[in-house]
Amino acid sequence: MLISNFLDRIKPAQKRNNQRLKCSVFLITLCLFCVDNSYAQDPWKALEKRPSTLGLESGISTYATPDFQLQLVKASQTVAALRPNSNKKFDFTPGDRLKVRSSDGMYQLGDIELRLKSAGDADWKGYSTAAKRAAVNPMPNKSKTVLAAADLSATLPADIPLNIQRYWKVADGHLVLQFKLKNKSDKVVEIGSLGIPMIFNNIMQGKSLEETHAENVFYDPYIGKDAGYLQVTRLNGHGPALVVVPFGKTPFEAYNPLNNDPTPRGIDFEGFYEWMVYSKAYAENEWKNAEPWNTPTSVKLNPGETISFGVKFLLADSIKGIEHKLAENKRPVTVGIPGYVLPQDVNAKLFLNYPKEVKSIQVEPEGALAITPASSSESKWKTYDIKGVTWGRARLTITYADGLCQTINYKVIKPETDVLKDFGNFLTTKQWYENKSDVFGRDQSVITYDYDKKQQVTQDNRAWIAGLSDEGGAGSWLGAMMKELVQPDKAEVDKLERFVDHTLWGNIQHSEGEQKYGVKKSVFYYQPDSLPKGTYSDSIRWNTWSAWNHVAANDIGRSYNYPHVASAHWVMYRLARYHTGLVSGQTWQWYLDNAYQTTMAMIDKAPYYVQFGQMEGDVFFKILMDLKAEGWNDKADLLEKAMKVRADHWRTLMYPFGSEMPWDSTGQEEVYLWSEYFGYTDKAEITIDAILGYMPTIPNWGYNGSARRYWDFLYGGKLQRIERQLHHYGSGINAIPVLSEYRAKPNDLYLLRVGYGGVMGSISNITQDGFGPAAFHSYPSTLKIDGLSGDYGSNFFGYALNTATYITHDKELGWLVFGGNMTIKPDAVNVEITTAAKSRIYIAPAGLWLTLDAGTFKSVTFNPETGKVNVLLNPADQYTPVAYLHIEHPANGASASTYKLVSPSKMERGAYVINLTNEPLNIEISRS
Repeated sequence: MLISNFLDRIKPAQKRNNQRLKCSVFLITLCLFCVDNSYAQDPWKALEKRPSTLGLESGISTYATPDFQLQLVKASQTVAALRPNSNKKFDFTPGDRLKVRSSDGMYQLGDIELRLKSAGDADWKGYSTAAKRAAVNPMPNKSKTVLAAADLSATLPADIPLNIQRYWKVADGHLVLQFKLKNKSDKVVEIGSLGIPMIFNNIMQGKSLEETHAENVFYDPYIGKDAGYLQVTRLNGHGPALVVVPFGKTPFEAYNPLNNDPTPRGIDFEGFYEWMVYSKAYAENEWKNAEPWNTPTSVKLNPGETISFGVKFLLADSIKGIEHKLAENKRPVTVGIPGYVLPQDVNAKLFLNYPKEVKSIQVEPEGALAITPASSSESKWKTYDIKGVTWGRARLTITYADGLCQTINYKVIKPETDVLKDFGNFLTTKQWYENKSDVFGRDQSVITYDYDKKQQVTQDNRAWIAGLSDEGGAGSWLGAMMKELVQPDKAEVDKLERFVDHTLWGNIQHSEGEQKYGVKKSVFYYQPDSLPKGTYSDSIRWNTWSAWNHVAANDIGRSYNYPHVASAHWVMYRLARYHTGLVSGQTWQWYLDNAYQTTMAMIDKAPYYVQFGQMEGDVFFKILMDLKAEGWNDKADLLEKAMKVRADHWRTLMYPFGSEMPWDSTGQEEVYLWSEYFGYTDKAEITIDAILGYMPTIPNWGYNGSARRYWDFLYGGKLQRIERQLHHYGSGINAIPVLSEYRAKPNDLYLLRVGYGGVMGSISNITQDGFGPAAFHSYPSTLKIDGLSGDYGSNFFGYALNTATYITHDKELGWLVFGGNMTIKPDAVNVEITTAAKSRIYIAPAGLWLTLDAGTFKSVTFNPETGKVNVLLNPADQYTPVAYLHIEHPANGASASTYKLVSPSKMERGAYVINLTNEPLNIEISRS
């Protein structure tokens, strides 16, 4: 009956979902900041009323290049369309909105903007070819390689001291955009900033999910100076992929959001950016309080002197082929193992592929990284051992013999074990809230924290932030719960037991009546007429939609709140079931049943959004597996049937990634899981492709493995704005399906690099004292963590479920380890485990997946010739006398053999039961 009702209730929702992108969600974003009705209009309609100044009436010119069909507006010689020859129906640029985006101030591909200062001037002055349009002056084409050329003087202010010419041409078989700047004045002119707007089609407003995946792109920067590039990838994750690289000396020094472009930014449009060659003028003003990715620079031009800059457009056949395309064009290729987030106890590797020799390497701050040359079996790779020394951000500057300067930004963190100790302590001390008189019943909880003010957040006009629910309010206690799954601490568990008994059960979650097991949107609400005077702060603006009243806060219809609660019950079940004396309140049966009942309540009481994948949806699979392991077959059958109904629904959709938002990177985690589980491999593959479209591997710790998200600072952050978030919870949860896919396809190193980048990114922003922030601000004016804990718990959920040690061998790079330190012996490979959990090991050449329900690994040894595996288990402790070991083989066909314990051991709930001792215990595993 329950499942039938669910089906009936989502059928009309399917049609509504197909039209969700047709309505602009920009207004939702805007309403978070204001209640002024004058804003309540479609901003695109307002944009249409602006006069067109681009000169579209003069027509379009079309040019054929080896890779692209290029179309330029005749009057402006800016791009009207850029289509790959392999698919001329697809346009990398927002050509479909050319007319509505043709007024002054709207940037096009081909524009340039600068800040200049002549000798004797005190201030910088800005110039932009987009500010006030006028037809440019075409220049005679005397070269067969030049497609179009123009003097841009007419579309720039008359007082600009430079003459600027722009060339569209083909060089070495590739499309090039080049600018030549000449100082026409009699004074030295300093160029303090020079930006080349990168205008590609990431505008999703008004489109269905099918249309966005077919037509739109995301783009991510490698802000690596001369080695930098911009990768432009399709939402569906398919090729071709566009790669923008320097032409000539055009360093990628900074990446600046073009927030002055009138194109309406919001949930369905992140905004445009510019490739900054110089950035000193910004660093002295808007960015003066930020720590930039690269040292800001400028250049001075003497009277009559000319300088040129440009970018080249390469076309890779696939996202995974981007690095191959870079190498093919003699551009530097960088591979960091295990990535660019370096725990201080990890011995990392850096591989550089560039034809020229390395002349020098500089570390900033000095001594922050230790780097030494290492031997390499492949001559094209320059190999280095690298180690994080000083906590915090660190920059590596590599200068090659030809003068090319490359920068790589790292983040050095504490050893993962220490990161988690700090995190758990911070949550259960600084964020532990006790107030018996709290009218909202939040006493005995882990509450949202403001790191800037160093205080707990008990009031916010976004009710959920202070209300212990939704992602922005549940994030802290969810993170605390998941930390105990990885690294149990008795004192912390005791507090969290009190939280479940006192605050979660019976307040956040109904414990009786018709709404039993339902989860509220918030326990905090704004209703001053029903509460004592003085309950609410006078300094907070309460007249906004997000300050929910009692009725709105008590709504149990948002399915996304249920995984948080289910996760809490499930973690307590695991702690009670697999450890001795850690949990003393409720029984393991009570916790497992509550986890199950919460899952089914989501289906019954919050069915609308159940049609979408849930963040942390993997917990439902974990609950199902534990129900089966415990022999609770009736409940397991009901849960499995309910999940299959959802998966069957997703199977009918081309791109089943909807959510509350018009486009999202949230549901893919769970969609992949159930699609794989029920054998819908086509949908699983579509999901992975889509994830790779918005989750890159890039030589920068902030972007590497950082899944696309740009609106949740509005809902879970302190600094509220539309902005590319670095290592928001998308990193942690999207790493789950990526690494699951890797374990099934262990020869695909790209998947491992992306997935592990997401895993480490999920803990990269935790501070030295253990505060977990919502995300890192990517804007060059900020470049620091957000001040609120917000929705970080969902990110840590991804780490807790996914952290593991991976051992693999690559034909070019050799033996590699992620999550450990490797010693290579003549007959074996030994790895000391460095992850905090120390409970999961994947040996790729054997396709072998070893996991522990309790107990921890100290090290693992693998013999590639015999396949023999030895694991060393850490000694027993007070709460963990027994280890429970699972041996699995997720890589079908990776190995013809399966593995088993050499010494017989009894099985419980699908795991080998191993009695631990007071000394490390060696366990031998061999092929059967």
